[in-house]
Amino acid sequence: MKEIIYLILLLAAAGMLWIRFAPHDTDRWHVDPAEVGDPRGSGVRLIGKEAPRFPGDPDTVLQELADIALSEPRVRILEGGVDDGLLTFVARTKLMGYPDYITFKAVAEGDETKLAVASRARFGSSDWGVNRDRLDRWFAELDLRLRP
Repeated sequence: MKEIIYLILLLAAAGMLWIRFAPHDTDRWHVDPAEVGDPRGSGVRLIGKEAPRFPGDPDTVLQELADIALSEPRVRILEGGVDDGLLTFVARTKLMGYPDYITFKAVAEGDETKLAVASRARFGSSDWGVNRDRLDRWFAELDLRLRP
């Protein structure tokens, strides 16, 4: 019986290590949000009319957004940059280190910038609203920084 318990614990530990240290496939995650399928319960996709707009040029908006994102713990740039107009972050949960991938594409629309976004969990079928909450927080801060 002890052997079975040890085996279960070993498998659980191996699974946790895989989640934490699995390599990132940038070709899969760093893509235009318009090309991402609907993440349903495991994320958020805002494109077209749903994409938020902010005052300013794409470089300014994306740089401010990057500053906001990188000020949070466990968030880093996976691929892209402000100059590319396409930027993907990986954010990890505190306890288990589950990765979420958040991609922004900045496009000029007159005096504003449209931010298309795809924020999705890598593992599981539900993110319990974590991606939506993160985007709401980041967009609120971005709005404070950019609106007079």
